[in-house]
Amino acid sequence: MKKLNINLVKPGDRLAKPVVQENGNVLLGAGVELSDRFIQRLQNLGVDTLFIEDDATEGIEPDEAIRDDTRRQATEAIYKTMTSLMDQPYTKGRAVEPEIGRTFRKVFGEIMQDLIGREHLLVSLSQIQVKDAYLFQHSVNVAILAGIMGMAKGFNRSQMEELGVGAMLFDIGMTQVPKELLDKEGPLSEAERAIVEQHPTAGFDILRKHHDISLLSAHCALQHHERYDGSGYPRGLRSEETHIYAQIVAIADVYDALTSPRPHRKRYTPSETIEFLFAAGNTYFDLDLIKLFCRNISIYPVATTVLLNTGQVGVVSANNPLASHRPKVRIVQEADGSIPKEAYDIDLQDELHIMIVKEL
Repeated sequence: MKKLNINLVKPGDRLAKPVVQENGNVLLGAGVELSDRFIQRLQNLGVDTLFIEDDATEGIEPDEAIRDDTRRQATEAIYKTMTSLMDQPYTKGRAVEPEIGRTFRKVFGEIMQDLIGREHLLVSLSQIQVKDAYLFQHSVNVAILAGIMGMAKGFNRSQMEELGVGAMLFDIGMTQVPKELLDKEGPLSEAERAIVEQHPTAGFDILRKHHDISLLSAHCALQHHERYDGSGYPRGLRSEETHIYAQIVAIADVYDALTSPRPHRKRYTPSETIEFLFAAGNTYFDLDLIKLFCRNISIYPVATTVLLNTGQVGVVSANNPLASHRPKVRIVQEADGSIPKEAYDIDLQDELHIMIVKEL
């Protein structure tokens, strides 16, 4: 299969991976043949990339961080908790859902089992979802990325649980932000931004009232917009004044936000986002944490369609954990636009004169 920008998808192409709704249910399943109507509908829903079946890329499978069933359970749990707060706003110092700590410890335990079972920590996130699913899928992705970071840091089981629960619920304060502000496509006014910037405190106030959620987990909600140089909010904390869990969640939050399509902008590629993170080292984020994070992220995820400096078009067929910027690429189109009689792989570690120019 190959991952393509939806503008390059044609009627008659067949989905290789499902498109998922906000509650984790499947909107369009794998194997569905796309029509003009389906493609237009997906574009209207904010979907900008799709996984497509293709004979030339047969056998190429995205290296999923977690199993589909694990992701579905996590998304359902977050969806249930957050929508209950949206429907019945947080009042009187209590959240609507009782004992959510127990629920999310169990869910994050499943995520950890999947991550521990991987051959290596190098991870990519390839789930395709509609725009209304962003808040829920984003929380799952942040938990996955935070879990990878926690493992790389050598956290013990108790620390992993605190980090994982905090990462899954770090954005729970967004349930108290008016939906029209969440969906706004243009820039926020100063007054609107002030409202949005209340969500870390709102999230902390929700979580700290739960007896089965660690106060350190709740600090992931409170501090995930703090920045290394003190330019963040709500308290303008600097460097180590922000708890390590919140520092990890902040990096995961920014990475997944930038690599996801949003109403006001297109998504950044993983490679562009990693460039941004390194540039923000010891300004927005601790540089050592950035380095640790980037060592465990796939710059060019498997199944990504890329343009090479030779003019050839290929699909990433495998990653090298020791050099993720030099993957194996299956050539599906030559520089002159011709299609090879048989697709073939080249290893960019061996072909040092060949480089990836951009993702398609």
